[in-house]
Amino acid sequence: MTNLVQRTISGAVYVAVVVAAILIHPVAFAAVFAIVSTLAVREFHTITGDAAYTKVFGMLLNLLMFAGVGIWQYCDRLIATNLVFETSLAQIIGFAYMLVLLAALVFELTQYTSASPAKHWGNLLAGQVMIALPFATMLIVLSYSKWLLLALFVLLWTNDTGAYCVGMLTAKRKNGNHKMSPHISPKKSWEGLIGGAVFVLLAAWLLTRCGWFDCIDAWQYTVQPHVKYLVAFIFGLLATCSGTLGDLMESLLKRSYGIKDSGKFLPGHGGVLDRFDSLLLATPVIAIFLTMVRMFI
Repeated sequence: MTNLVQRTISGAVYVAVVVAAILIHPVAFAAVFAIVSTLAVREFHTITGDAAYTKVFGMLLNLLMFAGVGIWQYCDRLIATNLVFETSLAQIIGFAYMLVLLAALVFELTQYTSASPAKHWGNLLAGQVMIALPFATMLIVLSYSKWLLLALFVLLWTNDTGAYCVGMLTAKRKNGNHKMSPHISPKKSWEGLIGGAVFVLLAAWLLTRCGWFDCIDAWQYTVQPHVKYLVAFIFGLLATCSGTLGDLMESLLKRSYGIKDSGKFLPGHGGVLDRFDSLLLATPVIAIFLTMVRMFI
């Protein structure tokens, strides 16, 4: 099987699983991405060369964070029913997360054979902030609307495609294009960023026309149509800029350790982090943006 065919098949499966997980049910999404995020955390600790027990602590903390954020969002949507059990469960998971984090520190400090305990524990914290937290905030975006979460994925994919195409075309000019960060990602250019943003704005307009941003009406009183377009455009630009930074952040991590791919999760596409690098910054940024929109619009 040629590399192109392999990439096409694995890419199609990847897109199908993501779309199905979002549209079928929040529980289906939580189940799929709890696994995906755990694999991403494991991949991170493999790249950084951490001990096996650091990986175990990291994956356990990731699952606790994912469960805690999921239940917290579930309680928030059902607050009118005063479901004390779910609220207490979210608090218990939060306390369990802190206890496991402290246990990881104590365990690391007692491993006298470890050459650099501070490095391993620092990597544990970095993995939680850089990987586990962004994946968990997908549940916040999903709680607002499955169409908004799907829009985030679609716009990031659109940005990647648009940036690649425009970047390749402008690279053929006599003097080439203007590189964003050649020491981290030699192929990324400012022309590609602008081109990707243009494609994203067009896609955001189309998604708004298709009703993907109509959920904003349910948050407050019915808003004017131009407000939904404004929200969609800002949503798209934030996704473009933060997604590109997330991609560069993951590229910097790989270059720091002298590797090309973060893993072999998807044949022809690399590891989990290679496929979800744009989300590492985009998801928290979009979650904050949507929370502000819901508060002030």
